[in-house]
Amino acid sequence: MTTTSVSDPLLETVLGGRYAITRRIARGGMATVYEATDRRLSRTVAVKVMHEGLGDDDDFAGRFDREARSAARLNHPNIVSVFDRGNDDGRPYIVMEYVPGITMRRVISRQAPIVPIRALSMIEDVLLALIAAHDSNLVHRDIKPENVLIDERGEVKVADFGLARAITTQSATATQGLLIGTVSYLPPELVTEGRATTRSDVYSTGVVLYELLTGVKPHTGDSPIQVAYAHVHNDIPAPSEKSSLSWRVSRDAIPPYVDALVRAATRRDPQERPADARELLRMVRRAKRSLAAGVMNDPGLTADFQRRFSTTPPLPATPVSPLSPEERTQFLDDEATHDGSTRIEPPVTPDVVEPAELAEPERPKRWRGVLATLLMLALLAGLGAGWWVTEGRWHDVPDMVSLTQPDATEAAEDAGLTITFSEAHHEDVPAGTIISTEPTAGERLLADQEVHAVVSIGPEMFGVPEVVGGNVDDARTAIEDANLRVGNITEQWDETSPMGTVLESSISPGQEVRRNTAIDLTVSKGPEPIQVPTTVGGVGTDAQTQLENLGFHVAVSQEHSTDVPEGQVIRQSPTDTTLHRGDTVEIVTSLGPEMVTMPNVTAKKVEEAEKTLTEAGFTIKKEKSESYLDLGFVARTDPVAGTKVPKGSEITIWLV
Repeated sequence: MTTTSVSDPLLETVLGGRYAITRRIARGGMATVYEATDRRLSRTVAVKVMHEGLGDDDDFAGRFDREARSAARLNHPNIVSVFDRGNDDGRPYIVMEYVPGITMRRVISRQAPIVPIRALSMIEDVLLALIAAHDSNLVHRDIKPENVLIDERGEVKVADFGLARAITTQSATATQGLLIGTVSYLPPELVTEGRATTRSDVYSTGVVLYELLTGVKPHTGDSPIQVAYAHVHNDIPAPSEKSSLSWRVSRDAIPPYVDALVRAATRRDPQERPADARELLRMVRRAKRSLAAGVMNDPGLTADFQRRFSTTPPLPATPVSPLSPEERTQFLDDEATHDGSTRIEPPVTPDVVEPAELAEPERPKRWRGVLATLLMLALLAGLGAGWWVTEGRWHDVPDMVSLTQPDATEAAEDAGLTITFSEAHHEDVPAGTIISTEPTAGERLLADQEVHAVVSIGPEMFGVPEVVGGNVDDARTAIEDANLRVGNITEQWDETSPMGTVLESSISPGQEVRRNTAIDLTVSKGPEPIQVPTTVGGVGTDAQTQLENLGFHVAVSQEHSTDVPEGQVIRQSPTDTTLHRGDTVEIVTSLGPEMVTMPNVTAKKVEEAEKTLTEAGFTIKKEKSESYLDLGFVARTDPVAGTKVPKGSEITIWLV
């Protein structure tokens, strides 16, 4: 990052004899945030130092101390912890947990629009933090992307609880225009009535969700008062109106029930919103479950989210004192910008409830409050009075989008502003060109405040992973983890690779390609199955040739058969099934009948002759010769001795 800025007198100083300031992280309208080393505990912390003059008011200093103590009592993994508070030479400060990471603003500027299920997951963590605060009768009152931090592990933390009550006691003159709330996320009741409840945090959270889903703020204008007017008089539109995707064809689109969820959280009448963060969290989780199940149209859930919440018993209200006319103007100015790479964001103005304040004051008429605000601002503008229009104090942010970095630097300097840069990949914006600025063109800053610009370094390139030879499911994971996507999958038979093995990739491994490039894959279906033909009764040599031509290994054996002619197939195994190339098929071919030499039994006694012939495998037929005398001897045989006869043949013996 390149930074153009003035030197900071607090750098390399030690606050309270304990906190050694090492670098400036961010600067806002009320305070500056520094990275520091806690010398006593040898740890890195973030120190928020109020601007000069804020500590001169004893009442403010006392209230600031009490509110810092209230914030320190919050202990939740999704809340930036407050460790300590103090006052150094008239400058109140608080010591907080140092969170290395980025803000949700940076996520929105780089990645939005964000798919609904991820956006809801991020909001879920914000709501968990708000539940802890609401349960402790603490209203944040300035929920916005700048106050949501995302650490290096992806964990979400909400910053800057407990400061609003201290700030609201100060006049506009004393604070030199400090913000009570950021106008783009300001609930209507804070503009019209000067009061905040848990439903106010619900509204701001709904606006943040809208911005995550769309990448833009719901209401814009040429001035803060126009934006505030829009929040009071106009409903937040459905996020899907800003999307080019339809829920009918894409699971990344915004379904109707998510539209209804955002509209419910951002209803202008606070009594028609969910009562608190816990109620909104239940709705968010119901929507996540439907998204996770692939349900894109749930009329029942949509109807449930569209109902009014006026019957829902709210948690105890957290009213604040009605605002003075000077303080009303503070609502209508947007927050001072800061370095977009900051870990801990510029101070905000949340609200703490004290027991004596739980009784809700009489609510001023909404239209009366709006009219008073508008008339007062018109009067101030006409008279040329007030900090907002003081000559030389405010500078308009020039339009620097699409400029080169040197040209943007020149434009900022010409406007009397300092500028910082960070780099980001972009698919469409050429390298060296400004993608976006924070604040955007036309917004107003004090002379010592900074504009942060994001410079394109061209499209981000990703290396194609090696997937050939691995399983297709593993290949899909590797490709998606590389920020690419699987394109067409073609399946083909392969004799050597198991089913599901990746055979080819359309782009060579290691090649650098753009995000979301499609990688086509060729995947094995395994060996091709082949129908085994039946060869029984055929000529053995022909059967062997046929099976071998199909790719089978043929095992041939032979045996004698009295029924199957020599050379023909007696039987086959297996048959009537499918095999793969290289599998074995067994066939048995016939040798024909087994031949046996007829023994000589002539002149032998009948019993002896029968035994000999039976042992040779013959059957016997006895006949009486022409000269039969019943002597019990064999006179002759048919066939005669020495003849080759099939084993098992019938032999006729003639008796004498």
